[in-house]
Amino acid sequence: MRPHRHARASRRRLTHFLLPVLVALLAVTAVVAANATNAARTCGGELPLRVTVTPALHQVVQQAADAFEQDRSAADGLCIKVEVVAEQAADVVAELPTKPIDPPALWIPDSSLWATTAIQKDAAVPGVTPKIAPHSSLATSPLVVVGGMDEVAKLGWSQSTVSWQRLVDPGVAVDIADPLTNTEGIATLGLAEGMAPARDGAPPPELIATLLRLRDATQPNIDTCYQLMDKNPKTAPLFTATEQSVIAHNADSAAPPAVALYPNEGSVLFDYPIVRVQTAAEPAGAEAAAAAFESRLRSAGTTKSLSDAGFREPGGRAAWAMREGVRMDTPNRLPAPTTDQVATVLRAWDVIHLDGRTLAVIDTSGSMADPMPDGQTRVEVARDGALAGMALMPDTTAVGLWTFADQWNELVPLGPLGGQSNGAPQRQLLQQAATTLPSRVKGSTALYDAALQAYRVLRLGYDASKVNSEVLITDGKNETPGGLDLTGLLAQLRTEVDPTRPIQIIGIGLGPDADMDVLQQLASATGGKAYQALNGADFRSVLFDALSRRPCTTPTANC
Repeated sequence: MRPHRHARASRRRLTHFLLPVLVALLAVTAVVAANATNAARTCGGELPLRVTVTPALHQVVQQAADAFEQDRSAADGLCIKVEVVAEQAADVVAELPTKPIDPPALWIPDSSLWATTAIQKDAAVPGVTPKIAPHSSLATSPLVVVGGMDEVAKLGWSQSTVSWQRLVDPGVAVDIADPLTNTEGIATLGLAEGMAPARDGAPPPELIATLLRLRDATQPNIDTCYQLMDKNPKTAPLFTATEQSVIAHNADSAAPPAVALYPNEGSVLFDYPIVRVQTAAEPAGAEAAAAAFESRLRSAGTTKSLSDAGFREPGGRAAWAMREGVRMDTPNRLPAPTTDQVATVLRAWDVIHLDGRTLAVIDTSGSMADPMPDGQTRVEVARDGALAGMALMPDTTAVGLWTFADQWNELVPLGPLGGQSNGAPQRQLLQQAATTLPSRVKGSTALYDAALQAYRVLRLGYDASKVNSEVLITDGKNETPGGLDLTGLLAQLRTEVDPTRPIQIIGIGLGPDADMDVLQQLASATGGKAYQALNGADFRSVLFDALSRRPCTTPTANC
């Protein structure tokens, strides 16, 4: 037994001796390895990498950038210095082709729609513009309907089926973020357009009604919507926002909790793509730096940070645990609106917000009784288009209606649509006058005299607070002998045009016989634009484009 105890004691003494030696060896090995790693990461100087992100992603991307720099990540021997800037996607799109001095190397908008829009916009700008290359999605978040818990319970929406159709019910108070600058607003209008698709380029009455209802329920941004809810959660309007914004809002224990509602039709997913923006002037190594930081953004660590912040995975799955006010199951995904759909609905949106002063001058000469390809006469197409356009305009817009055949004729003088004229509502007078247009068709075409007289009426009563426009609609050419000729008309217009008081002539030629050369010259002389409509669908489309136009302010403007 004694030798056995001695052996154990010897082993114990040996262990006591070897353990400190082993620890020391491991420590030396770790120091050597660390020094080798640091040597591999040694870099000198800085390589700037500008990254512009949608505000909701700013904190997560900044954290990734801080860790990226702590690792002394390098490209071409230079330490990559990441600058993360939060900016709305609409502002980035506006700046990319016009302000290429300091563009981002990487851009993360909240929707791929913006990348497509930027590519199309850059293609229309002459000269050198950035090369825009969208990469795959970094995360997703569905568009939801948001409200305070009390308001949602009062509507009974937490127990019943929610639909986008019900959202536009006049009995439900709803706000949207300004669609001209916020993706949430654009996506909401895109869903409204999907419920009542534009036909032949013109919005149908159902969509017009929705747009008119939302016109006076627009907030500057989503933050304002949440502030209104926080101020009075029991009565504040519902609004549309991303699911992630609900999670971020509810993380603040001092704020009244918000509830996300998921319409049964499904929703669009904000997909947060990483977009590479390449310019000819970017420094050497920018491509490698951008690729390295994009790799960091797609790493497991950043993915977890995104999930912790309330974003879903690119496919729409929620990897986070159950959160207050939202649900985890993946909602049905609706197609995101196309750029064409967005352009159509925003054009209509522009019209209903345009505070203008518009004089419609419509040809009622004999040829306006000729049919268009769809069977309607030319004057009927003009009548229906005028009525549809007027339905979009706000009460503050001043509108007048003239006709011309052998001579011009004032049917309704210029006045605000919400006002009175001779004791009757202006809007009603215009609607009644428009319905009489087919009965007025006869005679020849005093195009030049009518165009000039209408321009002078607009000039005499010029209103600097409004967009002053003459919308000249004709199917032919000037036929009245003894009046102005084209040379005289253009000379008069050039004399009377005042760039500080812009009045544009918008010419619309109906059918194949319209003198488009003349309409183009009249439009060019006044900073306007000329369109040709070969059928009723064309006319409705170009009329909405014409009504949404602002005047050109410089000779080189893209008009």
